[in-house]
Amino acid sequence: MRALVLLLTVLLAVPVAAVSPAGPGREVITLWPGPAPGSQGATAREEIVERSKTPEVIRDRYIKGVVTPTLIVFKPARPTGASLLMIPGGGYKWVVMDKEGYEAAERFAAAGVTVYVLAHRLPGDHWGAGPAAALQDAQRAMRLIRARTTGPVGVIGFSAGGHVAGTLMQKWDRPVYEPMDAADRRSARPDFAVLMYPVASMHADIAHVGSRTELLGASPTAEQEKEWSLEDCVRPDEPPVLLIHAIDDTSVPVENSLRLLAALRAAKIPVEAHVFEEGGHGFGIRYVVGKPAAIWPDLVLGWMRRKGWAA
Repeated sequence: MRALVLLLTVLLAVPVAAVSPAGPGREVITLWPGPAPGSQGATAREEIVERSKTPEVIRDRYIKGVVTPTLIVFKPARPTGASLLMIPGGGYKWVVMDKEGYEAAERFAAAGVTVYVLAHRLPGDHWGAGPAAALQDAQRAMRLIRARTTGPVGVIGFSAGGHVAGTLMQKWDRPVYEPMDAADRRSARPDFAVLMYPVASMHADIAHVGSRTELLGASPTAEQEKEWSLEDCVRPDEPPVLLIHAIDDTSVPVENSLRLLAALRAAKIPVEAHVFEEGGHGFGIRYVVGKPAAIWPDLVLGWMRRKGWAA
């Protein structure tokens, strides 16, 4: 009996790995050691929704009501030392998992980049930080990644995830949560930022209406619009930026990237931009096959190599 008790004690002491929706064997990192900041009054109810009519062929999932923000790690067979914090889109209503997360992560991991896909909280779920809830998670994610590596760490964001990534590159040092452990002594500043068809502006003339409403409400003030518009918040110590957008994007007008490009150039921030005639919105990896925009992963990797962030 004593031996059985000892065995049970040992087994209970071994942490159980979370099951990764990206597949067996993927490491899952929970961002916060307890409940996420500002959880009192939050209305989030976490749910994974499958949109694909043939999920056995191709998956198309999103997460609604994120309660427990996580990073899912894609480790390359031959790591170059570079890491990417990857932030999928979803209009601030949900977090796309496959199209702008795991599929893109596989592509970069195959090139030697360690990728951390973020499932962040959403502002419409009434977290205490309001529009800064996703920024809290992005800062914490960057600090946790920095605690695990000494190599360069960049951020890549898609659509509304591009807004989260852009906000991180501009507000990386804003004190939006109380430090919790040694990881929070690390810098949350990314070494570089890649913004894919980003929701950059909150100004009504070019904003993505859904993202703007989810983040700031139906009638934001002029001050709120300016505070959360990337083109209005450029600072001289921002990291270098790569912008990728399609002219025929009918969801997030290309002017989001063009205005941000102009603001970055005016501030003398190193910036590169690729604007494609075709591609639409939300193309990720799968929806640009046969189109010029299909080369975007190679453009990103080439840019990283030229700048010395990847081998």
